[in-house]
This record gives sequence, structure tokens and C-alpha cells, in this order.
Amino acid sequence: MTAIPQLAAAQRVVVKIGSALIVDPKKSAPRTEWLAGVAADIAAMRAAGTEVIVVSSGAIALARRALNLHQPRLRLEEKQAAASVGQIRLAQAWSEALSAQGITAAQLLLTLDDTEDRRRYLNARAALATLLGLGCVPVINENDAVATSEIRFGDNDRLAARVAAMVEADQLILLSDIDGLYTADPRRDPQAAHIPVVAAVTSEIEAMGGEPPPGYSSGGMRTKLVAARIATQAGCAMAIALGHTDHPLRRLTEGARCTWFLPAPEGRSARKRWIAGGLAPMGTLIVDAGAARALASGRSLLPAGVRSVQGNFERGDPVVVRGADGAELARGLSAYASADAERIAGHRSDEIEAILGWRGRDEIIHRDDLVLL
Repeated sequence: MTAIPQLAAAQRVVVKIGSALIVDPKKSAPRTEWLAGVAADIAAMRAAGTEVIVVSSGAIALARRALNLHQPRLRLEEKQAAASVGQIRLAQAWSEALSAQGITAAQLLLTLDDTEDRRRYLNARAALATLLGLGCVPVINENDAVATSEIRFGDNDRLAARVAAMVEADQLILLSDIDGLYTADPRRDPQAAHIPVVAAVTSEIEAMGGEPPPGYSSGGMRTKLVAARIATQAGCAMAIALGHTDHPLRRLTEGARCTWFLPAPEGRSARKRWIAGGLAPMGTLIVDAGAARALASGRSLLPAGVRSVQGNFERGDPVVVRGADGAELARGLSAYASADAERIAGHRSDEIEAILGWRGRDEIIHRDDLVLL
């Protein structure tokens, strides 16, 4: 029997929080006491060794009263304006709540496109990794202010799942107005049964998703199930847990009722398989014997071990790594364009900035983006 995931055991967690939890609809203001409790929970998780990333909705809801936008449906330009005003308030609310725990908050505005375009994906992932390494808690929201099409229902549920996959999180926690998935809508069907564990997101499971709830929330169970499919296929466990309680993350750690979606078997390796066989290489890196040994031991490819660069490729493009004898050793995603890779080949990582005039990654191919053959 597959073990049920435990929040306390996770090394990296993405927590998604919806507008209905963040915003007091009567005041169009943040629920400061509730946020303080969540910040305390995050501080406790970090003290136990867990890295935390927050995906937070609420910008548009926080600006409605200030802009006198009380109608249920907003036009696109009204949503953009509200997001522009509300994002400042949302970031301030998180900054104050986390700083009270001695934590530095960092804001990132992303779109789903940022998780699909290869170069933007690498930029976002590198920024998040750096922030986590510096001890910050990244707070991410959809970049609604520059949307070019209607802001869609559930984007932050799906965005959270994409972020979880991007940073290879162990778990994704969706704090909601319900304590998990039921066989039917429990608000309408008294016979609806709670489902504690979902082994796989099948069509039968997806059929249990209902319509988005009224009010500020724009997700609903349907988009949470879409998020579950994205996260679990990337090897990330996901939980839908009740957020309308004090210290919801602490309660989940203590065993509060929720629904856990188990990661797909070998889900984490799916991306590696994609790199190894699903992408046509755009170039080749020839490495020396020392670099070949380092790769075989599971290390990243550093510029010092690269002897020559062949082909014309951009940052994020797939390349082949070959030994001096021409044998194919690995495939991976290059952190540098071919022109820059040529300039830093054979040099130490601490020389990159002096050579290029800017500081990129220490590795030409990070081990997370590398597959041995």
C-alpha cells in the first residue's frame, strides 16, 4: 500500500491560497490575523527544514472597493486596473505578515506562458532557486495586469501546479473552502462521501469537479483537479485542505482531514525522459575526461570541462554532451547560448562575469537539466 504523504516530511512545498481566504469581502481588505497565522505556520515549516513557495490570489479583490468596482463581472481593462492597484496591497500584506516572523518576502508575477516558454521557464526557475537559497519566501501571483485575453477561471490553481513542477516541489497544498474532494458536492448532496486519497486522476475523478463557487473565488473543484493532474504527473503529491481555519498548515501537519493526490509513478523522471529522447539536439559540447568523470558521478557540467562547442543554439536549447573520443555521454538543456558557451569554455566558473560582462549560472548544464546516456 502506498504511504500517504506527510507535510512534515516534505523538503519543498508550494502553497496556493485563493482570494476567498486572503480577502475579507466586507472590507476589501486582507484578513491580517489569518495571514499572521499562515506566516507563523510557514516559519515553523522553514525551521523544520522545509522550503516554502506561496502562490497567492487576491489582488483584484483587494482593489474592488478602492476603485468602486462592485459589479460581479469586470471587463478586461477593469481587471487589469484592479490587479495593478491590488497587487501592491497584496504584496504589502504578505511582506508584513512574513517580516513579523523574520522572513523576507519576494514577489514574482508570472503567467502560464512563463512556465511554457523554455527560456522564460529557465529564468523563472533560476530566480526561484536563488530566492530560496537566500532564505526568502517567494510569493507568486498571476500577472493579471498585463493579460492579453480574459483572465481565466482557475489560473492560479494551474499556475501553482506549474510552479510546483518547475521547482520540483515534493508537495503542492491547495488551501480551499472545503477539506478535500467528495464524491459529489456536499453542499447539495448529503450523501456525498469524503475521499481521503486519490491514487490517480482518472476521468471518473475529474467528473467529480463541480462549477466554480460564487463570490471572489474563481477556482472551484474543477480547476483543482486540473492542477492535481499537472502536479502528480510531475511527481509532486498534492493536497486539497481546508483553509478557513486558524493555522491551516499546522493543522494539516497535525493530520487534519484533507484529500491527498498521490504522485504518478516515475512522474519526476518524465521530464528527464523528455530531455533524453523528446527533444532534437541543437548543438554539441565536447568535454574532457575530468568532466566526463564528474558527469558520471552525478555532477553538473561546468565550463572548465568543456573543450569545444559545436552548433548554433540559444539558452535553454537541448544539446548533446560528447567525450573527447566522440562518444555520446549525456543530453541536457544549456544554460548559455552557443556564442557565450564558446567564450567561457575551458574557464573556471568564477571567471564567467569577467569574460561575458554579466554573471550567469556557474554550470553550462545543471544536473537537474542533464540526463546521462
